Amino acid sequence: MFEKLSQLPNDPILGLMVAFGEDSNPSKIDLGVGVYKTELGDTPVMASVKQAERDIWELEQTKLYIGPAGAPEFSTAIQSLLLGSSHPSLIDNRVATIQTPGGSGALRVAAELAKKGNPDATVWVSDPTWGNHIPLLSDTGLQIKTYPYYDVASHNVSFDAMLETLTQAKAGDLVLLHGCCHNPSGADLSQQQWQAVTQLASEKGFTPFIDIAYQGFGTSLDEDAYGVRLMAEQLPELLIASSCSKNFGIYRERVGSVILIAKNAEQARANGSQLARIVRGIYSMPPSHGAAVVAHILSNDNLRQLWLSELDGMRQRIFQLRGQLLTQLNAKGASSDFSFITQQSGMFSFLDISSAQVQRLRDEFSIYMTADSRINVAGVNSHNIDYLSSAIVSVL
Repeated sequence: MFEKLSQLPNDPILGLMVAFGEDSNPSKIDLGVGVYKTELGDTPVMASVKQAERDIWELEQTKLYIGPAGAPEFSTAIQSLLLGSSHPSLIDNRVATIQTPGGSGALRVAAELAKKGNPDATVWVSDPTWGNHIPLLSDTGLQIKTYPYYDVASHNVSFDAMLETLTQAKAGDLVLLHGCCHNPSGADLSQQQWQAVTQLASEKGFTPFIDIAYQGFGTSLDEDAYGVRLMAEQLPELLIASSCSKNFGIYRERVGSVILIAKNAEQARANGSQLARIVRGIYSMPPSHGAAVVAHILSNDNLRQLWLSELDGMRQRIFQLRGQLLTQLNAKGASSDFSFITQQSGMFSFLDISSAQVQRLRDEFSIYMTADSRINVAGVNSHNIDYLSSAIVSVL
């Protein structure tokens, strides 16, 4: 049985982690792994999270299971965070929410539900997209197709080509959209473009499937959720996969959720039961701790304000780093126009250099990024920005 299985290549990003760890160059820079880093290059526990953990340690009375759907207080809090507390879908009871092990768990559980609802469904995925989207979704047996998204020449969304391709999506298909801070390009849909995709979904009957892993890292919590709230209000069905890894900094706790917007309250209850059954058959029940932390922060006025302040600081730091990197590249005489870096949002941007140039940066300077030149802007700091910008200019 097992002798028939061959060794698979390393995941590209996980492989970068290993290579970076083994590199002895003291000037090495990791721009590959998608985690937030401070000026000192670490990923600490947020003060709001640390205080919430202290509170929970004092108050928690049991370690009983929390059930396949997760903690109700977490689901209520995350619904309000994503949709707003008075969203029409919440008032009409059209929402079913379950807690999952991270955003990846949310994506997989949502895909399993789609497979039950329409075994012949196609999932339309942006080109490019996060490297784990296609494995997570295709392993359910759903067919995958791509639509154009990022235009290298303009360093922006190739929206006309995207919209034209999505006219091929059929009723019962899923269209995966990045809610904000597109990974890997950093190029996001404008509000007008969200409106156009919403109109197309209404006309064609496909179901949008929004992955929102970086709410609060783009413009603001509310503005980053614009597309989610618009589609939840105007369309009969919507799937949302959310993650708390980045905006709460609780990567290893694996906290996410699936939110389903149904046509009516009855269908929401039915699909909520289906989601719980899927969970029961995969991992039975989600872990409790991280979700308890999130729920406690969002329900406590003082902790919520502290968290919002910390999140604002993280977002502002990334925005400032984009400007500083552009200034450094220009000062060192970069032959390419990198102004697009300051026009994109979130942790990621493409440098739009060749894979050969990416390899040179790794071989000659110990600067690590994915082969498509995606960088984690949060990996830049005042200690490495001069070295980084000099290296980039030298390989252009």
